[in-house]
Amino acid sequence: MPARLALFEDVYRNAATASLPSGIRMLFVTHGALTVEGQEIRSGQAWSGDGAVTCGGGAEGATVWRWELSQGETATFRAADVSTRDKLSADLDTLPQGELLLRGDSVAFPPGGTALTHTHQGPGIRCMIEGAIRIDTHGRSTSYGPGGAWFETGPDPVFAQADPARASRFIRVMVLPRALLGKSSIRYVHDEDKDKPKSQKYEVFIDRAISLPGK
Repeated sequence: MPARLALFEDVYRNAATASLPSGIRMLFVTHGALTVEGQEIRSGQAWSGDGAVTCGGGAEGATVWRWELSQGETATFRAADVSTRDKLSADLDTLPQGELLLRGDSVAFPPGGTALTHTHQGPGIRCMIEGAIRIDTHGRSTSYGPGGAWFETGPDPVFAQADPARASRFIRVMVLPRALLGKSSIRYVHDEDKDKPKSQKYEVFIDRAISLPGK
């Protein structure tokens, strides 16, 4: 049964609550505020855990991007006054062997910034939160605006070109070898690019060891 990574968007009306089953996940609040087991997570902040938790929207509700890592199909939940939308999911055929870590971060670009052709050491799902970006991979170019999500396998080369007129940023969750805890996962494909100035800036929210059932 393959490991699977999924991204959902949960919208909490006012102070609605939801009980999430056990699972490896990261929550990122895009609007409003969310309380997770008594801890307030505000807009632009993230939380991660493995166990069953109760979440509640703030007085004005919350919009939350929820990444779930599972062995097989992702567990579902239903709650009154919480609407859930599947944004993207993918089987992790390129999951690294051995011990794993879950990394959640944001990647920001100035207007016209680029990520030179590169790979990563594990798969992940990205979602734009501001601006826009063009992703070149597998001989195709695809553009994403706010709320647009895409999957990267990790070993497949990618070139990224940010919107030339405005700053851009996406939120990302990757599954990586545990040996990369606190270290960059990026590898540049062309030797001449390794020492060139890089325009992207990173903010790490979550970087922690995880264990999938059966691994």
